[in-house]
Amino acid sequence: MADRITQTPLICDGDTGYGGLLNVMHTVRGYERAGACAIQLEDQEFPKKCGHMLGRRVASAEDMVAKIRVAVETREDPNFLIIARTDARTTLGLDEALRRAEKYARAGADILFVESPESEEEMRLICSSFDLPCLANMVEGGRTPVLSQKQLHEIGYRIAIFPVTSMLAAAHAFGQVYAQFKQQGSSAGLTTPLHDFQPFSQLMGFDWVAKFDQDHA
Repeated sequence: MADRITQTPLICDGDTGYGGLLNVMHTVRGYERAGACAIQLEDQEFPKKCGHMLGRRVASAEDMVAKIRVAVETREDPNFLIIARTDARTTLGLDEALRRAEKYARAGADILFVESPESEEEMRLICSSFDLPCLANMVEGGRTPVLSQKQLHEIGYRIAIFPVTSMLAAAHAFGQVYAQFKQQGSSAGLTTPLHDFQPFSQLMGFDWVAKFDQDHA
């Protein structure tokens, strides 16, 4: 299914696995069959929070270890990767986060994701503590320094995600556009950059729809 959407390898966020171990099994099975190349599972308690907010609570490390083992057992393709995320740093400290990440590595995780380190020094310690690839979560305005690709690679990260950058840009643009509507009642003279309409229509697949309608008129 995923190859119908993009040819780029797709990592999916599986949150906590959406329940107990049986739910984890169904979640992993569904994402793999949909065409994802990796799934991220985390040790937060449900309902979860954004990884750069305060007050996050984590489940026991043993519960997360069990989920990782089920995920590894469930996948059919060994190239389907299991990303183990711990949110322990913010509430319980970096030492506990590293302890958990080590447990998750021994349970069979392929990639480790220690969420929200608060300095470059912490980021370096995380990457130097494990032989597995580590993932960096770059959240503009969050708890972790946003670094360049070169800096992240030098620190030791092998994967970086930028989950909110485009949404923050879009939200800012929405604010500018609707502020002008409120002040002037029109988009005439708008200075906010806009996507050209025709290329946008092509991006949405409208040309394909028009051809389909023509073929079957």
